[in-house]
Amino acid sequence: MYATIRTYTGAGDLLAALTRNQDSVRSLMSAVPGFRSYYFIATPDGDGSSITVCDDEAGTGESNRVAAAWIAENLPGLSMAPPVISAGEVAVAF
Repeated sequence: MYATIRTYTGAGDLLAALTRNQDSVRSLMSAVPGFRSYYFIATPDGDGSSITVCDDEAGTGESNRVAAAWIAENLPGLSMAPPVISAGEVAVAF
């Protein structure tokens, strides 16, 4: 399994949009080949991180592309820095 973590600074508007559009986001992400799970973690300071787990590296790369395209299409006026992306093989899972 592979995971990708996208960390967003000032993610309040993004979180609100994700919450309003959960069904469409779920449909997009679950269509990624090898998709396993998606989470968005909101921090008290207004930042946030999304975590996507897929079967392989290709899936996590596609999830990053899908996420960026969804944000660009649905939140064109969002003034937020691009996310810091970390990705790699899942070393421990329960």
